[in-house]
Amino acid sequence: MGEPSRGGGPSEGAWFDEIATFLGTAYLRNAFTMGTSQEVDFLVETLALEPGMRVLDVGCGPGRHSLALSRLGIDVVGVDHSSAFVELARGAAAEEGLDVRFEQLDVRELAFDGEFDAVLCLCQGGFGLLGGRDEPDVFARIANAIRPGGRLALTAFSAAFAIRFLEDNESFDPATGVLHERATVRGPAGDEREFDLWTTCFTGRELELLARAAGLRVDLLAGVEPGHYGTEAPTVEHHELLLLATRPHFPDRGQTL
Repeated sequence: MGEPSRGGGPSEGAWFDEIATFLGTAYLRNAFTMGTSQEVDFLVETLALEPGMRVLDVGCGPGRHSLALSRLGIDVVGVDHSSAFVELARGAAAEEGLDVRFEQLDVRELAFDGEFDAVLCLCQGGFGLLGGRDEPDVFARIANAIRPGGRLALTAFSAAFAIRFLEDNESFDPATGVLHERATVRGPAGDEREFDLWTTCFTGRELELLARAAGLRVDLLAGVEPGHYGTEAPTVEHHELLLLATRPHFPDRGQTL
């Protein structure tokens, strides 16, 4: 998903694809995927999503959020770097007869221009797997996909949590905010393999700065857990940060960084 960080990182790009291919359908057995309904219900209400609206799901994985939104009559486009995940998402949509468009795409090549009522980038969503250097450009591309008046919901792993609860098999690079860990991953047949994971972590202020630099108005910064989205202020106990923002109809010249 990203190039090596200066402080140590993946030896080649798109490192997560190998993990996605190994995981396959087992991805949806992970505990963090079990809260999809709560997450979608919260986002539908908070972003005021309605049937017929267009939503872009960036880093959609095997499509759990995209499929849930499509069941509500929302027009969804899901993009992910992993061809294995895109094929799983397409298969699930076909099985249910849902009209969702899934595309294999590198987030660094997003080129949508004001086409969506809302953009989602959840559960790292590619944005958190870039290695700590490409995020400003990718954030700007995500923001550009939103129509004026449209909304963004983005989650990212919390740097405060990562540092506070750093484990023996993990290391944190202060220069890039990248958390490296060696994790055991279980595949569909129960077989296990070890993989290196590199997750870029953020402070709330960093997310707000990225949003404002991309021309968005920050509506909410909350501390959340998978399956427990809400409006609580971030603490070091929260795994993730949730940013909600709006692309204004006219640039806000009064906002400061």
